[in-house]
Amino acid sequence: MKVSWQLFLGFTVFYFMMAIIYWQLGGEAVGITAIGLSGGLAGLVGFYIWYSAKNTGGVLPEDNEEGEIADGAGDLGFYSPHSWWPLPVALSACAAGLGLIIGWWLTIIAVGALLISIVGFVTEYEKPSISAH
Repeated sequence: MKVSWQLFLGFTVFYFMMAIIYWQLGGEAVGITAIGLSGGLAGLVGFYIWYSAKNTGGVLPEDNEEGEIADGAGDLGFYSPHSWWPLPVALSACAAGLGLIIGWWLTIIAVGALLISIVGFVTEYEKPSISAH
């Protein structure tokens, strides 16, 4: 992570400069928007990498010249092996997209279903606290 966030910061500056140049040369609105959004995305990734490096000390096993493969071993995160929640999230997101074509009534229903499924997905492993009185 020594130069990762700096690389993405450079991408951010580059994309924003290219968007301004493209706009000044008479580029179309879609191209200006796409280049500007690319700069925003690069900025988000760069900020995330910078923030993660700040919180973890900024030194990865990959940064050590004499490091071994085993130095990077360990848990990388928790991934649910049997969750059904991604299916309703994806179906309701697809229905929301189709609702923009078919009709607003479908979009409203699908966004409601999307919110419910996201809450279910996020709180899947939450256990309710039972207080004994």
